[in-house]
Amino acid sequence: MLLTVSIVFLPAVLLIRAQKPEISSLILVALMVALGIVVFLHAMFLLQLHQQHRQLANALHITSKEILQAENQVAANFALAQSACAESDALRKAALALTQDLRMDSVLDTLLQSLAGLVPCECARVLLVENKSHLFVARERLLEELPKLASGYPETFDATNFPLLQRVLSNRNSILLPDARQEKDWRPLEGRIDIRSWLCVPLVAAEESIGILAIDHAKPNVFTREHLRLTKSLAASAAAAVQSARLFEQAQLFGSELERRVLDLRAAQNALRHAEGDRRLSEDKFQKVFRSNPIPLSITTVDEGRFLEVNTAFELRYGYRQDELIGRTVHELGIWEDDYERSLVIAYLKSGGPIRNVITRLRAKSGELMLTIYSADRIQFEGHACILAVSEDALKYESHLSN
Repeated sequence: MLLTVSIVFLPAVLLIRAQKPEISSLILVALMVALGIVVFLHAMFLLQLHQQHRQLANALHITSKEILQAENQVAANFALAQSACAESDALRKAALALTQDLRMDSVLDTLLQSLAGLVPCECARVLLVENKSHLFVARERLLEELPKLASGYPETFDATNFPLLQRVLSNRNSILLPDARQEKDWRPLEGRIDIRSWLCVPLVAAEESIGILAIDHAKPNVFTREHLRLTKSLAASAAAAVQSARLFEQAQLFGSELERRVLDLRAAQNALRHAEGDRRLSEDKFQKVFRSNPIPLSITTVDEGRFLEVNTAFELRYGYRQDELIGRTVHELGIWEDDYERSLVIAYLKSGGPIRNVITRLRAKSGELMLTIYSADRIQFEGHACILAVSEDALKYESHLSN
């Protein structure tokens, strides 16, 4: 701009000075003033431009810093999302694996294998409740490089001798010890005296402690709150799987025992069939097989439910004498809690199939409803279509199997 003004005005000044020297000095002064003003304005413009450039530079610097922070935050959030996704996938696979096989051995092995993939432990144990405060070591997983436990390691022990275990059982709250040596109530189980880090989570099913999941490490401060959270998440699925495995085992035991009972019933049926050919022989065999059998047996007519015969075991279980039963119907005595259940049994028997191991409740003479395992089949007895039934105490079975 300054160069432009000089080029325009300088020739005019020289021309005027040549023609009128007296005026040229004034014009020159005016020109210099104008040039000064132009220089000043140009300097102000450059200063303002420089300030704007600095502001723009600062703004760009701040923006790039914010972009970098945003990128770092996005990366961190992505890493957390990946970690959460991996954790969710691991827990989902563990829960699925725990339900694949209902055998207790398979459930316990799968549980400890899944736990080892989530938490860096040297030793993991599943302790199940045996009765009240007594626990037993149901399964244990050690790293291969660790020494084997001493031969005297207890399979069953009293939790009241271990305050922390008793606390977990009673309160159903988890415990995380960064350093077991700093805990006054710490009592190690036999075989592992070098434990420093210890984590213990209850196995709770139907609001009842059925066991404990305990992991440990020889180094202190190994386990974190995150490890505790993962173990608790796994324990929720594990408790349900262990409870299902227990019920499955009980069902298998019941099935085996009831199968043996059914064989006894079939033996009684066979004896009755053979006895039909010879009445005297039938009476003798009937008395020996039927009356002396320790299983509660009864014979009732299909349509009326009228008692034709019962054995001593039936009288003892339900509190009736034989003369109080023979000739009377189940409806008159109110033996079935629900007559509709009996109607279903009759309908099934009439369709040709025997009844096996139905859980129902029958009423004793005292009015007490007794949980009963009921099996029955159709027979011909004294010229009538009858039902030969076994109705034994379900609780007695459970107690027998437990022992």
